[in-house]
Amino acid sequence: MHHDMPTQMTCSRLIRFDLDGDVVTNIQFEGGCNGNLKAISKLVNGWTVEKIEEYLLGNLCGQRPTSCADQLARVVRRAYEQEKKGA
Repeated sequence: MHHDMPTQMTCSRLIRFDLDGDVVTNIQFEGGCNGNLKAISKLVNGWTVEKIEEYLLGNLCGQRPTSCADQLARVVRRAYEQEKKGA
């Protein structure tokens, strides 16, 4: 299922991705550091929600309490939980 999830406290504004079970694909960030976010999207494409959380959850950007990578981990978990409730 396709998801468009807003971010909080980051330069990126939105993260788009597809979720098939717990596998995340086709990740795209709107806004943020274009080159870095394209690289992250390619690196984690096909990973599970759990693996993305393992590697990215808690990564911070400067003095912010989050980062685009951290937000990716958070929104894929939120989408996964929402899909589970709807099933």
